[in-house]
Amino acid sequence: MMVLIVIALFNALRQPLAIWLTVPLALIGVTGGLLVTAQPFGFMALLGFMSLSGMLIKNAIVLIDEIEVQKRSGVEIFQAIVTSGVSRLRPVAMAALTTALGMIPLLFDAFFIAMAVTIIAGLIIATVLTMVIVPVLYATFFGVRVPETA
Repeated sequence: MMVLIVIALFNALRQPLAIWLTVPLALIGVTGGLLVTAQPFGFMALLGFMSLSGMLIKNAIVLIDEIEVQKRSGVEIFQAIVTSGVSRLRPVAMAALTTALGMIPLLFDAFFIAMAVTIIAGLIIATVLTMVIVPVLYATFFGVRVPETA
């Protein structure tokens, strides 16, 4: 259902594909976090991963939407990708940081620790990777080349 909503949002397939290809990047942080804290990937961790995927999709939508807005305003596509990444870094990073900090009290609860570790580790790692991978995927899918300077 979420995939259909994102496709309807952009009325295309390439942008949602770039967005959804970033979700598996969260597994890097989730796996590392669960291994470091010796927590099992049980139901609460799975619930945390589902929440995490929604947050990552939101971050990628914010970035892709800004690229599209700048593109429609007449900015050259390569410059729109670079400028969007720079201008959306702070809002995306702040949203991820506040969510991660909000999960800290759950680290001390035996029932919610796996979910908290999943969200914190996955969000921190995947946010960094999303801010790099989404512009790269967008440029790849749309055949954007680096402009040559004279």
